[in-house]
Amino acid sequence: MVKSRQITDWLPITMKEVEMRGWEDLDVIIVSGDAYVDHPAFGAAVIGRIIESEGLRVGIIPQPNWRDDLRDFKKFGAPRLFFGVTSGCMDSMVNHYTAGKRKRSNDAYTPNGEPNFRPDYATVVYSNILKDLYPDVPVVIGGVEASLRRVTHYDYWSDQLKPSILVDSGADLLVYGMGEQPLRTLIQLLQKGVPFHQLTNIPQTSYLMSRKETLEEDKQWKTIYLNSHEKCLRDKKAYASNFKHVEQESNKLQADRIVQAAADYQAVINPPFYTMTEQEMDQSFDLPYTRLPHPKYLKRGKIPAYEMIKFSINMHRGCFGGCSFCTISAHQGKFIASRSEESIMKEVDKVTQMEDFKGYISDLGGPSANMYKLKGKVQSICDRCVSPSCIHPVICSNLDTDHTPMTELYKKVDQHPKVKKAFVGSGIRYDLLVDGYNKNANDSIDTYMEQVVTRHVSGRLKVAPEHTSDDTLKVMRKPSFKHFHEFKKKFDHINQKNGMNQQLIPYFISSHPGCKEEDMANLAAETKDMGFQLEQVQDFTPTPMTVATVIYYSGYHPYTMQPMYTAKTEKEKKNQHMFFFWYKKEYQARIKDKLLNKGRGDLAAKLLGHTFGKKDDTKKPFAKKGRKGGKKGFRRR
Repeated sequence: MVKSRQITDWLPITMKEVEMRGWEDLDVIIVSGDAYVDHPAFGAAVIGRIIESEGLRVGIIPQPNWRDDLRDFKKFGAPRLFFGVTSGCMDSMVNHYTAGKRKRSNDAYTPNGEPNFRPDYATVVYSNILKDLYPDVPVVIGGVEASLRRVTHYDYWSDQLKPSILVDSGADLLVYGMGEQPLRTLIQLLQKGVPFHQLTNIPQTSYLMSRKETLEEDKQWKTIYLNSHEKCLRDKKAYASNFKHVEQESNKLQADRIVQAAADYQAVINPPFYTMTEQEMDQSFDLPYTRLPHPKYLKRGKIPAYEMIKFSINMHRGCFGGCSFCTISAHQGKFIASRSEESIMKEVDKVTQMEDFKGYISDLGGPSANMYKLKGKVQSICDRCVSPSCIHPVICSNLDTDHTPMTELYKKVDQHPKVKKAFVGSGIRYDLLVDGYNKNANDSIDTYMEQVVTRHVSGRLKVAPEHTSDDTLKVMRKPSFKHFHEFKKKFDHINQKNGMNQQLIPYFISSHPGCKEEDMANLAAETKDMGFQLEQVQDFTPTPMTVATVIYYSGYHPYTMQPMYTAKTEKEKKNQHMFFFWYKKEYQARIKDKLLNKGRGDLAAKLLGHTFGKKDDTKKPFAKKGRKGGKKGFRRR
C-alpha cells in the first residue's frame, strides 16, 4: 500500500512537502508529541484532516526536538491562523512513568518504541516555546493532556496541585474533549474574519481572562464559580468539593459554564457541545486517511501503538460507565456517539485492502466494546440527567441496552469475503450481559454473548471486574463481584456447549481509594477459588480529573465529603500489590506474616495451602503437598 502512494497523500511534515503541494506557507501548524500516523486513532491526524477538509493548508511538526536550537519549531515559519499543540494520544506523564514513578524504557508512539522523543509536560513545553518564538501567533492546545488539566488538578508525578494548564502553558485557547465540533466552529469563525481574541463563546473551549475583569452574563449559559486555585492549595476540602461540579458539567447535555480563578487570571470553561450525531461521526472517520505512518519512519522501525491498532475498527466513542479511576467519560463524554453501519463497513473494506492484511481484524470496538448505539429510550430524560454513570449504582431504567445492532454488525463483518476472523479486543462491560444486574435486559444480551464468545474471541476474553470487595467496588462505581461470578458461569456454559476451551482474563486494581490490605487478601483468596492466577493487574495511578485521584490527594470523597483511606506510601502500595501474586515464592512469607498478624490464619490457609495455628506458625508456608496441589487447580496461562 505504501509503494502505490505519493508523499503528498500525507499531510506535510517538512517544508519540501509543503512546496510540493504548491504552497508557500500554512494556515495552521500542528505540533504533536507523537510520531505522525495518518490514521483515525491518532488525534493529530484527525485534527489535521478536519482542518484540511475546511479548505485550509495544514502541516504537522511531529515530535520536535525541544533541546537544541529549536529548528523544528521554526521550519514552517508562522502560520496564518494559529498553532495547534497536543502532547499526543496520551498524557506525557502517563506515557513516561509507571505507577511507581519509574521512568519507562519505551514509548509506543515513537518508531522502534524509542523513549525521550517528547518532554515531560509536553503541552506546556511546546506552548511556551511557540509563544517565545512567535508571541503574536495564537496557540490552541488540545488532546488528553490539555483536556484533563483544564481546572486545578493533582499532578501525581510532582505531587502537587497545578492550576489550569492554560496558566502554565500561556496558550490562548484550550479545546477539551474530542475536538471536531469546536475546531470546525473555530475555523469557520476565523474564516469569517472574527478576531481570535473574540472567540470566547465557542462550546467545549476554555480561555483565560484577567481576574480583575467581570465576566459578562450569557443568555445561553448559567455560570458556576469554583473555589479558586489558591483556596484549593490551602484547603483540600475546597479542592475536593470542586470536582462534583466539574464532573457533572462535563457529562451534562445541557451544561453550565465553569469559572475558576488562578493567579492573575480566571479560567473560563464553556459547556461541551451536544453529543456528536452519526453523520458527524461518519464525517470524521471518512476523511481521506492513508491509515499509515508517514514514510519518513520506514527506516526507523515500526511504531508499536500503530502496530497494535492498524487492523482495528473504532465503532463509537464515549462511555457511560463513569468508573471512578477512568478518564474516558471526562474526555470523550458519557453519552455514546456511534458511527453508521455503512461507515464502519467502508473502513472494513479499506483494512482488507492493506497489503499486509492477512484476514484478521484485531478489534471491533470502542472504549467499551458493547456500548455501540446504546442510548436513552426517552432523550428528554437524558437531556436533564446529572448522574456521572448510567449503570451505577444500578442500570438506569431509561437506558436501552439492546445489543442487536452490535450482533448484526459483527455478523456482517464476519460475512466479508476477505475477513477470516474479526476479534473484539476492546474491554466488554460484562455487567450489561448478566440478568442479575441488567434489569433492562432482553434476549439480545445472550445472543450477543454467544456471538462474541464463539466467533470473536482469540482464546482469551478480557473483562474488568477490578476488585472483589463490595466496599471498594462501590467507590470504583463498579458492580458487586457476584455479578462477575454470574458472567463466568455464562461464559463457561457457552464454551462447554460449543466444545471450546477459552479463558476469561479478569483485570484488577490494587491500592485504589477505599481498598485495604485485607480487601486484597480476600481478592486473592476468592480469585484463587475461581481458578485464576492473576496476570492483568495494576497498581492505581492517580491521573488528572478522576474521582479516585481527588480522593487520593484530598482524603475526601467529592460527592459525600466524607474522609476515605487510600494507600499512598510505597510500602502500603507494595503490601497491597503483592497479594495478586500469592503463588510466587518470594511473596509467601510476607503474606503469611501479614495475615497472621491480622488474625487471619484462615486467609493464609486458603492462599498458601497450609493450616496455620499457634503450634505451627513458624512452619514454611508451603508444604510440598500443598505446593503440588496449589498448581493443579489452575489453567495454563
